[in-house]
Amino acid sequence: MRREDFERLCRNWPFGRGHALAGAVLPLVRSHQAGRGGGKLPVIWIETCDSGDNNISFLNTAAPYVDQVFSGMIDLIYSNTFMAAQGADALALLQDALVRAGQGRRRYTLVVEGAIPLGGRGRYAVIAWTPSGPLTAYDAVRWLGKEAEYVVALGTCAAFGGPSAARPNPTESVGVGDVLDRTVINVSGCPVNPDWFVGTLAHLLLYGMPELDERGRPVLFYGSTVHRHCQRRSYFDQKVFAKRLGDRECMFSLGCAGPKTYADCPYRLWVDHVSWPVKANTPCIGCTNPDFPDGSTPFFAPLPEKAGQQGKAGQP
Repeated sequence: MRREDFERLCRNWPFGRGHALAGAVLPLVRSHQAGRGGGKLPVIWIETCDSGDNNISFLNTAAPYVDQVFSGMIDLIYSNTFMAAQGADALALLQDALVRAGQGRRRYTLVVEGAIPLGGRGRYAVIAWTPSGPLTAYDAVRWLGKEAEYVVALGTCAAFGGPSAARPNPTESVGVGDVLDRTVINVSGCPVNPDWFVGTLAHLLLYGMPELDERGRPVLFYGSTVHRHCQRRSYFDQKVFAKRLGDRECMFSLGCAGPKTYADCPYRLWVDHVSWPVKANTPCIGCTNPDFPDGSTPFFAPLPEKAGQQGKAGQP
């Protein structure tokens, strides 16, 4: 399949129950491996200052299930959550991957889930202990990021700081791109949709770097606003707004951040492609945005009245 056909598939896949994007991706990956002699995508996945919501969302990927992604698409070298190795054995896997990448034998994709705390000498997030002391999230990202072929910031905390960097930000947390002097693929969301993550990994394996928007997000999934494709858009155009939660009209008056939020939630849907926040009668809170959550609060205040519009996330 040509790259442009794959991208068209990502944008226009006929979503609905039982029609997950991942179900179309895996056969392409297998064809790629068989036809070109290519292997799986080597992945190192570390968690830093986060809630763990993105790996939970990833576990909800359907057709294929997560075990099929692991067995047929990616080679998971290291993961705080999914690996069996512990302690020194786990750290040895990281060291070996770094050495092989430095020798040009096998470069990996670094997936970072969570923000990077700079305060307290980085010790607000320690991912491991070594003979020389704590391995902080900052040190780990700098250490592993230098030899990675690609770096994926998974979730809004990793991409932009997110809730971990919300005011008053006592940990001085920042996004991955703020500590690495290189291109970072920001797959934002709190949490991410499984298709956004699986689709991005598939693109890296099959075609390399995807087209990114000005915020470093794959245009495949963040190319238009929630507002543009919202099923309640016609109410907005007619200036007919909901007065309370549960009303069927446009929820702009109740704090919906869809007009400034770039994501394909209205037609991709969530939970095996069944629903999404507006369909469940709650406003979009703009969780993919660089200024989330500060730029979205108070959550039920109309967009122009949100306090976060006056400042930047993570700043007092």
